[in-house]
Amino acid sequence: MNENHYSQQTALLHSSALEDHTGAVSTPIYHSTTFHQTDIDLFGRYDYSRSGNPTREVLEKVIAELEGGIKGFAFSSGMAAISTCFLMCSQGDHVLISEEVYGGTYRLITEVLNRFGIQYSFVDMKDLHEVARSIKVNTKVIYMETPSNPLLNITDIEGVVKLAKANGCFTFLDNTFMTPLLQQPLSLGVDVVLHSATKFLAGHSDVLAGLVVTGNEDIAEKLSFLQNSFGAVLGPQDSWLLIRGMKTLHVRISQSTESAWKIARFLEARKEVEEVYYPGLSYHRGREIHVRQSRGAGAVLSFRLENGEAVRKLSKAVQLPAFAVSLGGVETILSYPAKMSHASMPREERKRRGITDGLLRLSVGLENVDELIEDLSMGLDRIRESTVSKVINF
Repeated sequence: MNENHYSQQTALLHSSALEDHTGAVSTPIYHSTTFHQTDIDLFGRYDYSRSGNPTREVLEKVIAELEGGIKGFAFSSGMAAISTCFLMCSQGDHVLISEEVYGGTYRLITEVLNRFGIQYSFVDMKDLHEVARSIKVNTKVIYMETPSNPLLNITDIEGVVKLAKANGCFTFLDNTFMTPLLQQPLSLGVDVVLHSATKFLAGHSDVLAGLVVTGNEDIAEKLSFLQNSFGAVLGPQDSWLLIRGMKTLHVRISQSTESAWKIARFLEARKEVEEVYYPGLSYHRGREIHVRQSRGAGAVLSFRLENGEAVRKLSKAVQLPAFAVSLGGVETILSYPAKMSHASMPREERKRRGITDGLLRLSVGLENVDELIEDLSMGLDRIRESTVSKVINF
């Protein structure tokens, strides 16, 4: 694929080569868990599906090429991918993590890795000076999310990479929000890129999967060993669904990004909305950095209402968005971080990071954007009507 210098748009559609035996244009699904060996002294390419499966291998090659890496890995979930990568750490190692990180990653770090003697520090990754001050002699990994979940904070990827290389640390980056089409961290020096492929890559809210890519041979060898040892691999059926979903990634992310910008502009004009977080807005903190290191603002935005009661009114009034966990589907998904993605983070920690009870996250899908805006407008009107009613009654 890369040998012919195809664009990512074209490459996604021709990511799986024609099947050798039949010429099938759709990747075959190999449900076999084991493979016959014809020679007792020389085993074939596949022996057991945990160690390698032809369908999963096609997916792993696709994501590696899209991210510009040398080796891809497909896992049974995004958290399985993140957990396996952190298994590169040993007792006594220290990891430095963006303070505004996905709740599941926060839980893994604070309640699982610490039991195995792995130390951790959360840091404001927007501040390179704070990152530099927080690196220790035993720091093994610096973990980034940019844009972060759910406030869309921006990290200077190259700046963090320089600090990491100067101190002998690995860099991991969760690229779920951007996808390889909008941001390619490996080209900026990152060692390991991770995806919750459940989200935009699969795109239809029907696959649970995680993907990892590296451009480092030594790391690739370590991750191959860990993936086979830990065993949280993606099954062939889900691998095929993910391959199929990724074929339309270009058109999906393009339309959803355009719609997200329009919705962000609509929300910032509404009095019921206290703040809008979206890298496409000119005043978004870190926007200049984001523009430098990416090719678009993405399809996720967050906005803050006054309190939890306002969230309750809006969520009951809107009809088009699914009020649910997750993001990146063809349908628009409205999420409540305080009780969904970041519920595992203690309330005080959420509050300190700006994840208040009035914060909502919106993953924009493929619906008609004018109809989405009209629907959100009715929800916000409900909040305003309620406030006016209280004033009159008072």
